[in-house]
Amino acid sequence: MVRNIVATGLSLLSTAGVFLGGAAAQMPTANGTRFTIDGKTGYFAGTNSYWISFLTNNRDVDLVLDHISSSGLRILRVWGFNDVNRRPSSGTVWFQLLSSSGSQINTGADGLQRLDYVVQSAEKRGVKLIINFVNNWNDYGGMQAYVSAFGGSKESWYTNTRAQDQYKKYIAAVVSRYVNLPAVFAWELANEPRCKGCNTDVIFKWATDISAYIRSLDPKHMITLGDEGFGLPGQTTYPYQYGEGTDFVKNLRIKNLDFGTFHMYPSSWGVPNSFGPGWIRDHAAACKAAGKPCLLEEYGVTSDQCNVERTWQAASREQAANGMAGDLFWQWGDQLSTGQTHNDGHTIYYGSSTATCLVTDHVRAINAM
Repeated sequence: MVRNIVATGLSLLSTAGVFLGGAAAQMPTANGTRFTIDGKTGYFAGTNSYWISFLTNNRDVDLVLDHISSSGLRILRVWGFNDVNRRPSSGTVWFQLLSSSGSQINTGADGLQRLDYVVQSAEKRGVKLIINFVNNWNDYGGMQAYVSAFGGSKESWYTNTRAQDQYKKYIAAVVSRYVNLPAVFAWELANEPRCKGCNTDVIFKWATDISAYIRSLDPKHMITLGDEGFGLPGQTTYPYQYGEGTDFVKNLRIKNLDFGTFHMYPSSWGVPNSFGPGWIRDHAAACKAAGKPCLLEEYGVTSDQCNVERTWQAASREQAANGMAGDLFWQWGDQLSTGQTHNDGHTIYYGSSTATCLVTDHVRAINAM
């Protein structure tokens, strides 16, 4: 059921202050090139779960966050979007219906209340959430859902007035629900924003505008872009080039972006796994020069995970004094009441030997730093 956005948001905030205890904890912040979480400044590990906001069983949400917390992971990146162009059947989770004749934001039990519960559960367990507002890819609607409603293309999405107006309305609806809650680590503009063949000014100007808009709504929480880190001087391989419309160094200069993000999937990019440590060092150097933290926000391989990814984790930890502030592997896996969560080949399942290598051992190494 869709309700009045403003009234529902205010109602939730008044409730959230009670069950989340928002005033008791501290807001996560950037502190030079490191993060501060609950009074501790340092390097932090975390993970990604795109699916947790769409679970309909609260016990499953609690189970996953119990496991993440007990594993020593402090940051969890989740999808704060779920866009559709047609209203789904009852019981299907969706957050926003996009239509040229009038869009709707679903604040009901099968809408943003699902995200509410994730925030509530994370707050109780000391896990901090990066909440993302839109997807470059078509999964869960993404920019293509806006294009379907308002025309244009994914490349013109960044300058499409109608699409951006609705995107801002959605941002306001989500931010207003959690503006005072320290469970939010950061607001994230998009998952892997690209503008293929565009001048890098397109995403730069868009990110400047949207981050300033978010800051006007919420001066307390951090804001980040969510990009893959493309567009970086130093090498000529595909990830360093600017053809996807992003310039990592230039985007770091945006005033209201508090830290830099980059991702790493060498096999998908046509480079060897040995590419990883250099990619990490070069981004760390750019972040250090900008005086902002760097977060390796997604990374993974589909084979020999322990040997490959622990090398990347070590390389990232080694740059903790030179710009790196944390890493989030893609993706968390668990056993729910409905069965095993999605295995895309990168998934690291709780309790597995791979989790011992890449979670337990990694957290232990961070704690020893």
